[in-house]
Amino acid sequence: MTLVDGKGLPLSLFTSSASRYEGHLVEPTLERAFGKGKVQRIIGDKGYDDDKVRASMAEQGIDFIAPNRRHRKHKTQDLRKLRRYNRRWIVERTFAWLHNYRRVVTRWERHVEMYVSFLHIAWILLIVNRVLK
Repeated sequence: MTLVDGKGLPLSLFTSSASRYEGHLVEPTLERAFGKGKVQRIIGDKGYDDDKVRASMAEQGIDFIAPNRRHRKHKTQDLRKLRRYNRRWIVERTFAWLHNYRRVVTRWERHVEMYVSFLHIAWILLIVNRVLK
């Protein structure tokens, strides 16, 4: 899980097993966030459409934007806010930037600590290249 700012620079990283539900990973990812201020808005995909996650984000004062799943009976997302969902490409672009580092694309390491270390190195290079341009 990755949290990025409006420019696509990474703010937080959380790794877990591939079989965990993404909605449960939002809180630990937010706890690890670093940066200048509080997170104001989170834009997620349909996998984040969960009432518990929405309630938790509302308690923290975070604007949570995620489109409703197809078979949801009660629609919870305001269509005006969904216009901001078009900015999700920023997150996808950040993942594309990370895929420029071959060691990060495929996890070859047996231990998760090593993989996270290589991710941090890739992030540092990414931030340095984007900020200094």
